[in-house]
Amino acid sequence: MDSDKMISTSVHTDIDRLLEILRATGKKYDLEKISAAYEYAAALHEGQFRVSGEAYISHPIAVAEIVAMLELDTDSICAALLHDTVEDCGEQTNMKEIEKRFGKDVALLVDGLTKIVTLHVEDKEEAHIENLRKMLLAMSKDVRVIFIKLCDRLHNMRTLDVKTDAKRRITALETMHVYAPLAHRLGMQKIKQELENLSVMYLDPIGYGEVKEDIETKYGQSLNFIENIRNTVDTRLRENGIRFTLEGRIKTVYSIYRKMFNQNKSFDEIYDFYALRIIVDTELECYSVLGIIHEMFNSMPGRFKDYISTPKPNMYRSLHTTVIGRDGIPFEVQIRTWEMHHIAEYGIAAHWKYKSGSTSKEDMDKKLEWIARLIETEDGTRDPEEFMNALKVDIFHDEVFVFTPKGDVRALPQGATVIDFAYAIHSAVGNKMIGAKINGMIVPIDRVLNNGEIVEILTSSSSRGPSRDWLGIVKTGEARNKIRQWFKRERRADNIVVGKGALDIELRRLAPKMTEAQRLEMVGAVGQNMGFSNADDLYNSIGYGEMSVTKLIPKFKNYIASIKAEEEPQPAADIESINVSTVAPPKHLKSNSGIVVDGAEGCAVKFARCCNPLPGDSVIGFITRGYGISIHKHDCPNVIQGRNNPDTADRWLSAWWEGDGETANKGVYEALLQIHTLDGVGVLADIANALADMRVSILQINSQKISGGRAIVNLKISCKNVEHYNSIVSRLKSLDNIVDVTRGFS
Repeated sequence: MDSDKMISTSVHTDIDRLLEILRATGKKYDLEKISAAYEYAAALHEGQFRVSGEAYISHPIAVAEIVAMLELDTDSICAALLHDTVEDCGEQTNMKEIEKRFGKDVALLVDGLTKIVTLHVEDKEEAHIENLRKMLLAMSKDVRVIFIKLCDRLHNMRTLDVKTDAKRRITALETMHVYAPLAHRLGMQKIKQELENLSVMYLDPIGYGEVKEDIETKYGQSLNFIENIRNTVDTRLRENGIRFTLEGRIKTVYSIYRKMFNQNKSFDEIYDFYALRIIVDTELECYSVLGIIHEMFNSMPGRFKDYISTPKPNMYRSLHTTVIGRDGIPFEVQIRTWEMHHIAEYGIAAHWKYKSGSTSKEDMDKKLEWIARLIETEDGTRDPEEFMNALKVDIFHDEVFVFTPKGDVRALPQGATVIDFAYAIHSAVGNKMIGAKINGMIVPIDRVLNNGEIVEILTSSSSRGPSRDWLGIVKTGEARNKIRQWFKRERRADNIVVGKGALDIELRRLAPKMTEAQRLEMVGAVGQNMGFSNADDLYNSIGYGEMSVTKLIPKFKNYIASIKAEEEPQPAADIESINVSTVAPPKHLKSNSGIVVDGAEGCAVKFARCCNPLPGDSVIGFITRGYGISIHKHDCPNVIQGRNNPDTADRWLSAWWEGDGETANKGVYEALLQIHTLDGVGVLADIANALADMRVSILQINSQKISGGRAIVNLKISCKNVEHYNSIVSRLKSLDNIVDVTRGFS
């Protein structure tokens, strides 16, 4: 695997060069299978063209060539050739056909690379997040998915100049925030660096051009310095009988650009502009060379890093030291073995080159554990913005390395706290944490960690668990997710109260005239649309921090108008369509809920949320605008007001329960209860236990304190009829601390 060998961006539509690259690796590829994949892809993409006007098949071939440079296996090459067929040629092929022709593994890889084209989401951001989730999930099952995707993105970035300015910027931002960090996390530095350079070139072309010009000027002025250093080191290493390869390098445009931007430095203040890379045969020789370098040059304090004994999470291993040359110019020296070098260049992808060597499946699984943790941590996040922010922290960060008291190394994002460390060890450790020590000294649990510190977590079995405040302190998505899971599991009742309170404040601001019943209906509808089984699940999600109220508000705005319109009277012109007639014989509409409506036919029937009628109540029907017949109790305030209004008086229809009402219908209905209680410990538990004894389901519950040492508990319960409701009320009134129970919410 030659680290300096790059794929040409010249356009071609045949497979010959790809086959040459594969033969040059010396590996045994199934060239017949690869050729068949090419022919199938070429046939499917026939007549398709890229924005540049080139035949589309040129793109899959270019991606396959980059994949070949990573020396991945036959199935990866085939998947690269086929990666756009299902998405772009869906009418001509599908996953089953791919599997039939090229096998299950190729089909799984292609599926992982294919966007979810049938998504029904509200905006492009959600579609992007869901496709990213799908790709990460596929990556957790087979890491080759992301290798191919990175190669696909690299070729798209190399040919991005044909797109519009807006499209270039969107693609470059996505590359910078998602794909370059993934390449970094996988240790694929070569691809990562090119993605970063291309991204900044499109995002800030002026800044990119200035830095590039400065590099070329400084490099041209320092050729003698670099050559003298190389010759000096070369001579000394030969004198010590060490076999080595010596490379000189300079920092990439992006690395200098980022350092200047983040640290507010000028170009002249970048001290590690130059670097030597020394590649030797054994790990022992790495340390021998380090000693020789430190003997030859003065080392800069605090600039030595041993990534051999303490590898980075992306498997990177090397010795780094910064020294000062005889001209007073600092330069960095990197020392590594050949295997370390290949892993530094190609990361986990280098495993395919050494597949027959010492790397076992268990070793690979261990190296890829972080992917499974990433999926576990982020997959449950419903908020797209939070998902992206957490993803950036988890896959693209500068690490700090800290130690457990037993000497085990833990790598965490820069800025991580003691709490993050505790949850990185185990969720049980974090949940029971009461304090911490760093280097033997007691510290606050929000203390930020520094490199090389020894961290000891103090726990107690009597701990009451994490605090909600911790969610605003922790840095890692792993810690945040584990804290939320604890609250989700252990504090559901509290979460519901907290979540409902937070949401109610916003809903009252949005729709101050809306009744409590209408708000409940709206919350239930929005929650169901988002995949929650009931309103309490939505409140719970808000309460333990999974769902943001701010992100929910746009969804509620869409429902407010329709709920208001539902109770508005229907224009006179629309009444005829409901077939109301005083001349024709009366027609009865029987609904599935046991209601019969006089004089109406062909309309849907629903129960009004303002009064929630039960079998046994005297009821009446109202013709709504576009929502069929709304059934109210006769004594509902809306009925009294509506029947006295000349504009709506003729919208009311006789209605009654089928049979005797109390017993004929065996359905379950919703009833609203408002309970006035003395504010005491265990009141909610007593109410819940009493309802459980009666086998009554609680559909929704919330409470609030009022003046005079009292509280109000609002309940939505399942109920069979009025008789059943009365027995429930009687039982609740018999409980201690219950002052009164009324029907509905005030």
